[in-house]
Amino acid sequence: MSATDTTAFVKEYRENGFAVVERLFDANEVAELNTAITEILSVADIGSVAEVEPGDNSMARRIWSPTKQHSAFEQAAAHPELLDYVEALIGPDILFHYSKLHLKAPQVGSVVDWHQDFAYYPHTNTDLVTALLYLDDTTTENAALQAVPGSHQQGLANHYVDGFFRGKVSGADAPDPALSVPIEAPAGSVIFIHPLLLHYSSQNRSDRYRRAFLPAYRAADAYPIHFGAHAGHNEAGVKLLRGSVSDMARVEAGAWRLPFAERPFGSLFQLQEGAFKTETAAATGYATLEEAEAK
Repeated sequence: MSATDTTAFVKEYRENGFAVVERLFDANEVAELNTAITEILSVADIGSVAEVEPGDNSMARRIWSPTKQHSAFEQAAAHPELLDYVEALIGPDILFHYSKLHLKAPQVGSVVDWHQDFAYYPHTNTDLVTALLYLDDTTTENAALQAVPGSHQQGLANHYVDGFFRGKVSGADAPDPALSVPIEAPAGSVIFIHPLLLHYSSQNRSDRYRRAFLPAYRAADAYPIHFGAHAGHNEAGVKLLRGSVSDMARVEAGAWRLPFAERPFGSLFQLQEGAFKTETAAATGYATLEEAEAK
């Protein structure tokens, strides 16, 4: 990556809150990851490896921690060129934070409401970045990510409803849809997302999948300031990918509201939909909700 390319990329990210690198992963790499999805889901009980679409126990909408479930995703999260771009944004000391994989099936694909990633995982500073890798050619029709350029400069929005964290910015606090732009790109492209960027994705209304792998990273001196059931379980999987660890926490000025939900929640989808469960063994296949979240 040339110095000029780095400069343009970082400038786009700083101004818009996101930056796109098209076809960072080649066709063979994308095919390998899509094959890995098929292998992960080739089990008798899909609910044991993934969260399913409401009302359809055979249709997965999210694979939990794909980097733990298949080596192809673990390798993709540590892709050298991907980390070069991450380094340009948050510095040379890079920690892997967590991963997830969203599967927006044709004519289904659950909605992800307006939110900022930082609301779920507040840290001492905002040098966190999520890399969203499209595993299918993606347009507005099959639910391309939508974002409000520059919204990351406006601080942390209110993600509370009726006094509890609901993981979404709704009602009068939601951004004007006219300000959002679709981020369309071919398979293999990566969107680098600032943790304070307002973004969402609609239902998939096409006849094509929109699969996306999301590894998340943070600077080594960005430390979590909340260890609730949802946020805390990621810490066991945090690992150094580049550079060195830090025994200092760099603290930005500001006030971050903590994600105190009415009850523990299993995923962004369940939280935004209000699908809280106090008894989860039958629904998730795990003994407790904390165990399901840790998966």
